[in-house]
Amino acid sequence: MTTNPPRRRATIHDVAKRAGVSITTVSHALNGKGVIADATRKRVVETAADLGYSPDAIARGLRSRRLGILGLVIRPLDTLGSYQPEGVDYFLRFAGAAAVEALDRGYGLALMRDPTVGNAPGIALAADGFIISDPVASDPVIELLTRNGIAVVAVGRDIERPEFTAWLGAGTHTNTDAVIQHFLERGATRIAIVTGEDNNSWNADSELTYRAWAAERGQTPLVYHQDEGLGEAGGRALAEQLLASGEPLPDAIYCLTGRHAAGMQAGLQAAGYLIPDDIMIASGSDSEQTRNSAPPITSIDLAPEATAKAAVTFLVELLDGVPDADPDADPDGDGAGDPVPPEVEYRIRDRASTRSMR
Repeated sequence: MTTNPPRRRATIHDVAKRAGVSITTVSHALNGKGVIADATRKRVVETAADLGYSPDAIARGLRSRRLGILGLVIRPLDTLGSYQPEGVDYFLRFAGAAAVEALDRGYGLALMRDPTVGNAPGIALAADGFIISDPVASDPVIELLTRNGIAVVAVGRDIERPEFTAWLGAGTHTNTDAVIQHFLERGATRIAIVTGEDNNSWNADSELTYRAWAAERGQTPLVYHQDEGLGEAGGRALAEQLLASGEPLPDAIYCLTGRHAAGMQAGLQAAGYLIPDDIMIASGSDSEQTRNSAPPITSIDLAPEATAKAAVTFLVELLDGVPDADPDADPDGDGAGDPVPPEVEYRIRDRASTRSMR
């Protein structure tokens, strides 16, 4: 059996030769540049179509210093060790919405692992700019990208890098205050918080806000930490820890992750406690587990689609140099300020886990 050899890819030289024009004219005709007669432009375009020629996107990107690609690094998924963690739908929704917004703005989106690790591919930095979700303290990715002059936007602040201001998602303090107030309005007096162990602003700022509230109230802070990767099993383990401590149980527990909240609720129910009559549960992140638990768990809607759109918008504005809304904000002295991080609105999804029947 014989096979035909692969057809040679048409080049810009082939188009120029058949159309009877120069290579520069072909380039201008296909890119919409230069002053070219309409008939000539039409002949070049038709010739290119007949030959199956298309410009080399990589070469064109190198010439324009743009590749048309945005990179996305999701830190919590690196920590979890899986890009399909059960129940963590926030990141899947975030990535999908970011991809759509990037396409609408003329970019592709590439989901990437930490480019600072030893097995990172050679093209790990082949993007015009990066979005990092939930950077860790002194994040090496931010350091690497900044050192290489690559634009980067973070969702969540780097808690050890105050000079890095290209981040959005400043609702953590407000969300924690809102959940505490939600508990108080429903009669809670002894509130506990469960954070994850990742060293990021979501965990750190939530705990900081809670501790400030406890100090103001004169309450001994009830703070627990659990590995995010343990999921629901981690929440159940904490429930067992609380029950075995011999201390009075809190009457309201705020778990940052939905998986911890679902596991905590299930563990307390297995021990005979009623949710919400005995103990109220709320989560800092809405998820499949919070929505499908019995009873469903009150949660913060972190608006992944809106957050993703805001992050892409912010990054593209950094790449394009869109002026700040504040004309006086001009730290670079170039006549225009830096783009302002977009604000994202969050809300509490009030469900049965906090609707006390007392």
